[in-house]
Amino acid sequence: MDPLVSIIMGSTSDLKVMDKAAEILDSMGIPFEMSALSAHRTPEEVERFAHSAAARGIKVIIAGAGMAAHLPGVIAAMTPVPVIGVPVKASLDGMDALLAIVQMPPGIPVATVAIDGAMNAGILAAQMIATGDPALMEKVAAYKESLKQKIIKANEELGAVKYKFKTN
Repeated sequence: MDPLVSIIMGSTSDLKVMDKAAEILDSMGIPFEMSALSAHRTPEEVERFAHSAAARGIKVIIAGAGMAAHLPGVIAAMTPVPVIGVPVKASLDGMDALLAIVQMPPGIPVATVAIDGAMNAGILAAQMIATGDPALMEKVAAYKESLKQKIIKANEELGAVKYKFKTN
């Protein structure tokens, strides 16, 4: 089984955030790989990874990083594969990472999700791959429908909550 998505994090301390992307990909049956690479501490390995991603069949890269958070942008500069950046809350409430990832120069896009938003990165990666895979598109649609059903059920349960002046 060859990976279609690569989940990269700047440090294994980011795993507690990035595992949400892995859980989504796993639940949808999308093969993925997971590695720790640092734009600052292992730049040569990042370069090798980025340059080889497309040839290895990687369709989407999810890159999470905190603080200076250069990893997603550095990877995006060296590969034609779409990169989804996940700002990890490591300092300054994650705003430093968010700004470092989202403020890319023209020609080097990085799709960026919310701070610690790896779950959405996993969903976005699945949606990107699903554009060429009808069976996966059905799984994505079913997942979205399950979200709708959770809210419908929660609203029904909320209807059972009683207050003296509650009117519904």
